[in-house]
Amino acid sequence: MPQRPAPASAQLAPERMDWNLLRTFMFVVQERGVGRAAQALHLSQPAVSQALKRLEDAVGGMLLHRRNGEFRLTGLGDEIYAIARDMYGTMARIENAAARDTAEVAGTLRLLVMSKVQSPAYDDFLAQFHRRHPRIEFHVDVLPSAAILDALSKRVPALGICLCRKPVPALELRLFLRHRYAVVCGRHHPLFSRQRVGIEDLMDQNFVCFTSDQIGDTLSPLTIFRDQQGFTGRIVGTSPNIEEIRRMVVAGIGLSFLPEHLIRQDVAGGELRRLPPGEAVAEIDVFLAWHRQRKPTPAETAFLAAFERFLSLTPLDSRAG
Repeated sequence: MPQRPAPASAQLAPERMDWNLLRTFMFVVQERGVGRAAQALHLSQPAVSQALKRLEDAVGGMLLHRRNGEFRLTGLGDEIYAIARDMYGTMARIENAAARDTAEVAGTLRLLVMSKVQSPAYDDFLAQFHRRHPRIEFHVDVLPSAAILDALSKRVPALGICLCRKPVPALELRLFLRHRYAVVCGRHHPLFSRQRVGIEDLMDQNFVCFTSDQIGDTLSPLTIFRDQQGFTGRIVGTSPNIEEIRRMVVAGIGLSFLPEHLIRQDVAGGELRRLPPGEAVAEIDVFLAWHRQRKPTPAETAFLAAFERFLSLTPLDSRAG
């Protein structure tokens, strides 16, 4: 007779537990569907489906029956859902206990942030941080990454979230996000409606680029990729602002490299088309940065401690939007 799978608690060692997968599964069950769970979590439907598949792989069995409108938990799914609810309650009690035990901190927290940082996980972190420290006031400036690094190096009293291609001796860095860049064209570009496009079709095309997309600057891996591939087209547009880059690409002025998580809606909506190669052309990291010799304010100390906890509890691939 076939043996019954071992209970989930026996299969999942504590070090293999991923709270984000359990949390996503709990939302799928409570919302009775992947699509509604994705909306509630501010994630894409494929991301939720992938998380569900990863959890099923981790526990070694199917959690849900979803066919022809049927939505039903398996026996294993019932057990995992109960575990997820228990863990959710435990996490809430931990947060409440930590909040009660934390001395009330007041003051202004200044953040220098690059544009288009999309991360629902970070949004949730900010909400929790505000609940724990309601007297801390936020002052957020949006700046190019190079300007953020320059300001922090000069001991401007702030914390920064920015790109940083190579270490800056004066700054402490913590890896926050990993942006994967793809080649795209806009709906007014001749390649947009072409049935088949190969990488050889891109060689003589013009490009729209970030002003920092030059050797030695924060986005130089994109320049390196362009040079390695032998592209011969001209740079016909530049901007430090991603919205203006997108505007020029949609208008058909040139191709560009844009982060995968920022183009999903535009690709689905017919504004942009992803071009070869299929894999990312570059991976560029986003960091939390601060000057290591400047004494942090109480508000900064509280933020840094909370952010370190956030990074330790949230896997890297769960942080991007």
